[in-house]
Amino acid sequence: MSKAEKTKQFIIEKTASLFNTKGYLSTSLSDITEVTGLTKGSIYGNFENKDEVALEVYKYNSNLLAKNMARSLGEEFPSTIDKLNAFVNFYRKNWKAVFENGGCPLMNAATEADDTFPSLKKQVTRSFEIWIKKIANVIADGQQNGEIHPKINADEYGSLFIMMIEGGILLSKTTEEEKYLHMALDRIVFMIDKELKILPS
Repeated sequence: MSKAEKTKQFIIEKTASLFNTKGYLSTSLSDITEVTGLTKGSIYGNFENKDEVALEVYKYNSNLLAKNMARSLGEEFPSTIDKLNAFVNFYRKNWKAVFENGGCPLMNAATEADDTFPSLKKQVTRSFEIWIKKIANVIADGQQNGEIHPKINADEYGSLFIMMIEGGILLSKTTEEEKYLHMALDRIVFMIDKELKILPS
């Protein structure tokens, strides 16, 4: 990694929590220089403008979350049901850390990703599409190996899981009551056990 690449990565990592907590639009160049200890010239020497910093930070934050969640859906858990339950448990175990860093980066960026920042909106849309597809693919694999009911719509459940989790995070973060996220997670576990899983006859 070159010196310029190292500096760029330093800026991204130093401002990751700042953007996620304060907001992608509300974070100023002065905020960035304060948290990094770098000059405005140094920031603009590595990024075209603040929006480019915001986009790169969003990619960094969403990729970090994606890597952590991907472990839940990986080979460590042999069955589809185990993978889906591990995915739920990721949020159950890590909600405090997520909240302390400003909340879910996808949801935070989504609330700002309107027509005033179309490039961010595009990135957020892509992130949600990828996560829905990842869950849907796990469910579809479960249908192939006989763990999940064959008539289940995998894409629909992938979307439902994301909607319920993000809604739970939103309510819990807003009210400072973790119970809403746990209610959403409990409902997903119920759906896995009662709607998706093929019970032994």
